[in-house]
Amino acid sequence: MSDIKRRKGKSRIAFPEDYCVVDIETTGLDPAESEIIEIAAVRYRGGEKAEVFSTLIKPEHHISSFITGLTGIDDGMVQDAPCISQAIMDFYEFAGNDMLMGYNVNFDINFLYDNLLRCHGIIFDNDFVDVLRFARKVLPLLPDRKQTTVADHYGISVTGAHRAEKDCEICNACYIHLRDEMKKQNGE
Repeated sequence: MSDIKRRKGKSRIAFPEDYCVVDIETTGLDPAESEIIEIAAVRYRGGEKAEVFSTLIKPEHHISSFITGLTGIDDGMVQDAPCISQAIMDFYEFAGNDMLMGYNVNFDINFLYDNLLRCHGIIFDNDFVDVLRFARKVLPLLPDRKQTTVADHYGISVTGAHRAEKDCEICNACYIHLRDEMKKQNGE
């Protein structure tokens, strides 16, 4: 899959009020070699949390101790979880045509795209907003622009980070702060 040209949606610089924040946890960084072990999506309407999708996924291979240390997800937790084929379709149906949002969201979109295409022949073409792009513009003096660093800057709790649903909530909180700061800088 890594050699294909993805026909995914467009990256937008926008401040939507209706969107779906997505996050995944994986066994590694390469969509061609690694597996998704958790997907979460939190739907917002009018800027308010409206609905949540969250599932663990049973991978085909053992979850490494490094990934378990990072995410807290181990082989026992995913033993009875759905396979990727079922989980990715459930996510796709939940996301619908929503504008997607995430932190460094291209990573998540590429995994989701490749798995939807491989499992179901579906092209995942929802447009998306990357909150990391806002952080780079608004907070150039931070030592880095990791989501947890940006969250710390705004006083957002990162307890439970590196679990997909919690990362969606952290991302949304960062988005709201960054959006408001960008609007203030632009005199809105």
